[in-house]
Amino acid sequence: MTEPAPESEILRLRRGIRLSLGLFISGLVLSGLTAFPLLAELNALCRLFGLAPDAAPAAHTGLAHWLLLVREGLAVTYARYPFIGYGTDWLAFGHIVIALFFIAPWREPGRHLPVLHMGLVACALVIPLALFAGPVRGIPFYWQLIDCAFGVIGAVPLLIALRLARRLNALAAFT
Repeated sequence: MTEPAPESEILRLRRGIRLSLGLFISGLVLSGLTAFPLLAELNALCRLFGLAPDAAPAAHTGLAHWLLLVREGLAVTYARYPFIGYGTDWLAFGHIVIALFFIAPWREPGRHLPVLHMGLVACALVIPLALFAGPVRGIPFYWQLIDCAFGVIGAVPLLIALRLARRLNALAAFT
């Protein structure tokens, strides 16, 4: 007969899973919340880069050009068609709702492995979406790579949580 797993090991695994998933959930919620005030964030980002409030995109190159172009596009769109912002409101809401699905594995780590698997699939799908839709929408390649990084970075805590949850399940199988 095998010895039951030490309670300290089970607690350590649960803490690691909760930390990993807590980071992932926080990232999703933060990402969602930042999709609400896009124009205000772009204005702040432009100020951070020393770009004047009335700076024209055509007078700049590279990242400065891109930031000013996006800011101008949002400002013009919001002024003329404010309802378009409703789409990014739903994007924000979607991020927050997706984060809610990860509460189940956060609470009961060993029982909800399919949620972690689907999260990993979603993270992997960020890359082809960014690389396909980016050129179609005129997004610079370096910005597509930033978008791809969200999928890669998001996968890290999910992989850690999945590995720890599998170890937790293996320990539970021997008790």
